Amino acid sequence: MFTPASARAASTYRQASIDSSTPHQLVNLLLDGLLQSVRMARASLQRGDLPAKGEQIARAVRLIEEGLRMGLDDEQGGDIAANLRRLYDYSVRRLTVANFRNDDAPMAEVQSLFETLAEGWRGIAGTPATALPRLSAQHGA
Repeated sequence: MFTPASARAASTYRQASIDSSTPHQLVNLLLDGLLQSVRMARASLQRGDLPAKGEQIARAVRLIEEGLRMGLDDEQGGDIAANLRRLYDYSVRRLTVANFRNDDAPMAEVQSLFETLAEGWRGIAGTPATALPRLSAQHGA
């Protein structure tokens, strides 16, 4: 699909986007990537491309575990961070079930949950930073 040069350029562009993003924008990028992976996993399952489905579910799980969950600050986030942590844990379990059983329903559920979360997250873009849960300091926030 991409030539090596265009793949490197795309990777460099993505990295520049990440490096220049605010914590709020980083969460948007993670949510967008997660939703894209879940959609691609569902499409792969419908096509019968089980290896691609597995790769996309694994990517979605990594985005949750290594991106969204690791960015939570339990001290600053309080109940919101605790609830998000539970949502992330539940979603990883559901994606694991979907992968193991080749079942679209858990993926559809996770997609719906994160579409709602992403919509809400985008809605707070104008909220003062002091009113938002913080990303932990260990992750560059």
